[in-house]
Amino acid sequence: MANLRPRTSRPPFPAKQAFEIPPGGPVRMYWERMHVAKEDEFKGITPDGEVAPELFSIKKTGVSVQPIIDAAKAFTASLTEGEKSIALFNVDDRAWRMWCNIHPYLIRHGVCLDDVGDSQRARALDLVGASMSAAGFKTARDVMKLNEHILEITGRDTEYGEWVYWMSVFGEPSATEPWGWQIDGHHLIVNCLVLGDQIVMTPNFMGSEPVTAESGKYAGTTVFRDEESLGLAMMRSLTPAQQEKARIGMKLPFDCFTTAFHDNEHIKYEGIPYGELTAEQKKLLHKLIELYVGRIRPGHAEIRLEEVMNHIDETWFAWIGEVDDTSPFYYRVHSPVILIEFDDQPGIALDNDDHTRNHIHTLVRTPNGNDYGKDLLRQHYEDFDHSHPHTPHRMGNPRAAK
Repeated sequence: MANLRPRTSRPPFPAKQAFEIPPGGPVRMYWERMHVAKEDEFKGITPDGEVAPELFSIKKTGVSVQPIIDAAKAFTASLTEGEKSIALFNVDDRAWRMWCNIHPYLIRHGVCLDDVGDSQRARALDLVGASMSAAGFKTARDVMKLNEHILEITGRDTEYGEWVYWMSVFGEPSATEPWGWQIDGHHLIVNCLVLGDQIVMTPNFMGSEPVTAESGKYAGTTVFRDEESLGLAMMRSLTPAQQEKARIGMKLPFDCFTTAFHDNEHIKYEGIPYGELTAEQKKLLHKLIELYVGRIRPGHAEIRLEEVMNHIDETWFAWIGEVDDTSPFYYRVHSPVILIEFDDQPGIALDNDDHTRNHIHTLVRTPNGNDYGKDLLRQHYEDFDHSHPHTPHRMGNPRAAK
C-alpha cells in the first residue's frame, strides 16, 4: 500500500494572499523562473531555438464549436461585474502563460471556483466539458476530486481542495474572432484557444498525488493508469538493443521538462525514432498518442490526430529509468507538432522523498510556436489589422484597454 502519511517538514502555505517566498527549494525556483518567463518573448518548444516554419495553418475544419461558444457565454453571463473584472482578459494577454501547477498560490489569475456558487461552478465545468472528450473531462474532474482527497489526508485547506481552481476567459467568445479559456490550479491546467472552428488545447497539464483515493469522499477514484500501462507496454515491446537506444538516462527529472514557465524550452529529439520500430511497436505508439490526443472533444481530436500522424515519421520515443513492475519512470513522445511527457514524481504532500508511481505528472505541448494557439494567432494578425482597440476581437472585453 502507498505511503499516505502527510509531509510535516514544512508549514502549510497561506492561500489567496501574499506570503514570503522561502529561500531555496522548488517554490523559490518557480518564483524566479516565473519572473524570467514574464519578460521572455514567446517562441515555443524547439530542439535548438529555431522554430520550424509552416507546420500549422488557419483552415476550416467543418466541426462546429458552437457548444464551446455557448458554454463560455453562459459562464461569463453567470459572473458578477466584479468577477468579470478578474476573469476576463484580452485574447493575447500574457496571463495565458502565467499558469503554474504547484499548490502555493504564487501568481493566480481569474475567478476561483472556491469563491463562487454552485451555479457558476457548473457553468465553468460546462465550458471545460464542452471542449474536452468524455474521457478527458472525466480525468480532469478526477484530478480535482483527488485534490480534495489530499486535503482529507493532510488537513491543509489553505492549499488543497476540489474547487481551488481558477477560470479565465480570453477574448470575446466568437464564431469568427480568436478567443479562449483556461483553468489553472494544482495538478490541472488546461488552455484552449478557439479560432473559427479550430481549437488548440495545449499546454495541457494533468497530475495527481496520490493517483488513487483509498478512502474518503471519493474513494476508488484513480487516474493515469492507462497512461502508465501503455507507456510501460511501449518500452517493454522494444528489444534490449532498442531499449538501450530509447533510454536517455536513469535519473528521473524533478518535473516534466516543459512544465510551467518553460514555454521556450529546447528539447532535442532523443531516444528511438519511429522509423526503427516494428509494425507492432508502431501500433503501440499510435495507441499511446491517441490516448493523450483523445482528451480533446470528438471531431477536433481526430483533426489533431491527423496533424500528428502527418509527422509520425519524425516522431521519437524516449525513456528514463528502469523497466519493471514497480520502479518509477519517465517517458516522452516528441515530434515537430506534439510533445507528450509522463513523469513519476517524489512526494510533495506525502512523506516520501523518492520518486514513486503514486505521484504522476503528464503534460501535452504543441512545439514550434503553437502552444496557446500562438502560431494561429500570429497568422490571424498578419491577415487582419488588429492595431485599433475597437477591432472585433477586442470589443466587449473590460480589460482590452490595459
